[in-house]
Amino acid sequence: MLMASAAHAEVDPDYRMVLLTENFPPYNMAINGKNFAQEDNLDGIAVDIVREMFKRAGIQYNLTLRFPWDRIYKLALEKPGYGVFVTARLPEREALFKWVGPIGPDDWVLLARGDSAISLSSLEQAKQYKVGAYKGDAIAQHLEEQGLQPITALRDQMNAEKLMEGKIDLWATGDPAGRYLAKQEGISGLKTVLRFDSAELYLALNKEVPDEVVQKLQGELDKMRAEGFVDDILNSYL
Repeated sequence: MLMASAAHAEVDPDYRMVLLTENFPPYNMAINGKNFAQEDNLDGIAVDIVREMFKRAGIQYNLTLRFPWDRIYKLALEKPGYGVFVTARLPEREALFKWVGPIGPDDWVLLARGDSAISLSSLEQAKQYKVGAYKGDAIAQHLEEQGLQPITALRDQMNAEKLMEGKIDLWATGDPAGRYLAKQEGISGLKTVLRFDSAELYLALNKEVPDEVVQKLQGELDKMRAEGFVDDILNSYL
């Protein structure tokens, strides 16, 4: 009975969350391009969706974009009332957070320069090449688990430049994120050599966040998706 009551409990109107994100275009980004921004100085697919979700749920929050990812991920993991987005919902992370989503897709790809002759059918074949990835990212972790030794960068867009300069042969990144980042750096014509996995991106909440908050947010997101709001936001950026 107590559990049933908790499942339908109202959200405390004074409850406030601290939401953290990073520069990960086109999902989350600082309008001024810097590595610190707050509240209205952020935009992106996920930012727009999360704002609308919290607005509809009537839950108060503070929103901050910080750097680096490792730091904000750790804060969300350790601090009650904190959440971080967007992050891949992986089996090894499942029990670490409470989850709201999915917010959007994130395919995992290996990109090469347009003039590259590299042709791959598996990650195993990529071991002979210099592969760039984003430090602390789920993709970099996956590559390491598969026996690759990615050359990591503190900002993913640095990998687009390194690819063009010949410092790496392949860039392991998300799609559409990689293509969006490359375009922002004035780089186009990259080709997908291998599409090796896909993930859905979520809002990860500290395990101490009340279940009624999680359920309210998920319910509002589900309604937004059914209405076409989520697709409209995605299409407006891509």
